[in-house]
Amino acid sequence: MPHVILKLAAGRSEQTKARIAEAITQAIATNADCEESAVSVSIEDIEPAEWAEKVYRLEIAGQWDQLYKKPGYNPL
Repeated sequence: MPHVILKLAAGRSEQTKARIAEAITQAIATNADCEESAVSVSIEDIEPAEWAEKVYRLEIAGQWDQLYKKPGYNPL
């Protein structure tokens, strides 16, 4: 039962977030070989000015060895 937590820079509409959640759900269900009903998706809005400290430092740079897709930027 996959659960995805997506952190995005704040400012996207609810419609956009719903489309993103649907696309993630379909991709996870297809690639993890599970039903879409088993997938849940949470979206957290992060203020851009707080991204480096709240997300990048802790969850990206701090967990580099766990990333299957590494970013091509470094705000630190």
